[in-house]
Amino acid sequence: MPLAATTILICAGGACISAGEETVKQALEKEIQKYALNDVVRVVETGCMGACSLGPLMVIYPEGVFYQKLTPQAARKIVEEHLLKGRIVKEYLYKMPTGEVIPEAVEKLPFFAKQVKIATRNVGYIDPMNIEEYIARDGYFALGKVLKEMSPEQVIEEIKKSGLRGRGGAGFPTGLKWELTRKSKGERKYIVCNADEGDPGAFMDRSVLEGDPHTILEAMAIGGYAIGANQGYIYVRAEYPLAIERLNIAISQAKEFGFLGENIMGSNFNFDIEIRIGAGAFVCGEETALIASIEGKRGQPRVKPPYPAQSGVWGCPTVINNVETFACIPPIIIKGADWFKNIGTEKSPGTKVFALAGKITNTGLVEVPMGITLKELLYEIGGGSSTGKKIKAVQTGGPSGGCIPSEYFDTPVDYESLQKLGAIMGSGGMIVMDEDDCMVDVARFFLEFTVDESCGKCTPCREGTRQMLKILNKITSGEGTEEDLEELEHLASVIKDTSLCGLGQTAPNPVLSTLRYYRKEYEAHVKEKRCPSLKCKQLIRYVIDAAKCVGCTACARVCPVNAISGEVRKAHRIDNEICIRCGSCIEVCRFGAISKVSP
Repeated sequence: MPLAATTILICAGGACISAGEETVKQALEKEIQKYALNDVVRVVETGCMGACSLGPLMVIYPEGVFYQKLTPQAARKIVEEHLLKGRIVKEYLYKMPTGEVIPEAVEKLPFFAKQVKIATRNVGYIDPMNIEEYIARDGYFALGKVLKEMSPEQVIEEIKKSGLRGRGGAGFPTGLKWELTRKSKGERKYIVCNADEGDPGAFMDRSVLEGDPHTILEAMAIGGYAIGANQGYIYVRAEYPLAIERLNIAISQAKEFGFLGENIMGSNFNFDIEIRIGAGAFVCGEETALIASIEGKRGQPRVKPPYPAQSGVWGCPTVINNVETFACIPPIIIKGADWFKNIGTEKSPGTKVFALAGKITNTGLVEVPMGITLKELLYEIGGGSSTGKKIKAVQTGGPSGGCIPSEYFDTPVDYESLQKLGAIMGSGGMIVMDEDDCMVDVARFFLEFTVDESCGKCTPCREGTRQMLKILNKITSGEGTEEDLEELEHLASVIKDTSLCGLGQTAPNPVLSTLRYYRKEYEAHVKEKRCPSLKCKQLIRYVIDAAKCVGCTACARVCPVNAISGEVRKAHRIDNEICIRCGSCIEVCRFGAISKVSP
């Protein structure tokens, strides 16, 4: 790994690549070559740095200056000013929502300052395709430690003592899962990394795979040593081609360096890893469906028990952990269980990675200690609402999670607290909604997703969620009744209690949580045939204020169904029998003359 006086880390996460990272990097390298700076400046493409809404972005060390929203032109200017003359280019520094420029180093920026990085400790700092950079940050030291100094039982005891819980959603104690699998009898045992990240808006696992693939390989090898497995599988969806590419490179490098294969680090421990590519079915995130898919069968869940710890891949005892859980293993081994337990809360130690999305200023990935409040997460790190309107709710845990209203934003984020509110941790997706969002429509949207993704094996999930969606469609179209609300609650209860797997058991959560906290919105829909948020198309109409309309005809010209009429310089009218409520007229009206009303 070459040494250089200046290192430029440029984010090559999916969002930055989509925003033009490659052209920025090319311009940067061309300019560096032009001024013969190659020997003193090193450019490194890293994994996702987290601040996805600000990309393309880069950080220049040793100063730690953070540049955002870059273009090839910006890259050229930064070389000329920052690298050649030592002058920071202020126009590309981070800006607060107020427009204030923040000149501090990256670690002091509001988005990063409260973060504590364990699972993503290397993501955004190293070249993921260079094993030497991983080794330079203590990579494979944990594997060496367990092979040289610890028995399998001691490894399991350390993980149990740390209190690490599965980060995939259920929060089952990781050490206990490893112990149960080690004690199970079987000719062969397997370690599986669940990288089938299916929650819409969640991409923390993809970020780790793309930005720090070696940490997953190392953790799986440690897990294999602990439970007595010699074979591991990474089950990753085909929608993650960059992650698959980098994993394949990492596996090849690890074998070359002797961290995978036979007699690892001179020990008698053999371990290998293969990749299994999934087709992207949401249900394959469920462990028994995932196992079926690895075995080449249709990805459907089965009845438990037996649990995978007793009978997993090809009937053998198997540990399944997700990417984020594995990413916590090496630092726990190196720094110890007590260090890990001192972060987070008593029952939920450590950190959690969240994907902030929706109507929030700073979208992207953040890793924070368990126990941080929703308010800190959404306002101090997320920067608050991106629309200027009040945040109404946050939906946690993906499409099967619950919606938490703003009056509970002082709640600490941990497994137990979220469950009390009717929500779940899930994989860490957080969708922020403002006062323009109709919570009935939100519940309908998420239920539509789970209906589409139901594998259809069990009747409660296959038929029950479909009936619930039918009722929600009635309500949002103004045809619902008070009896429908009772039926919704009844169906939700039955589906939760009788579905075969976690997908069905949690599918009613968005409906139940919105009924619990936003019942008045449901009642307005069924009793008054009104949508208070003016969102449900069939319960609203558009009107033109004749006193404000100047007759510019802009609205009439964009209306796709010719529902607007009127002469030039005279007030226009909307025929709501023809209007399809697309909103194009409001977007082009410069005089605030058009509004929505309900009913």
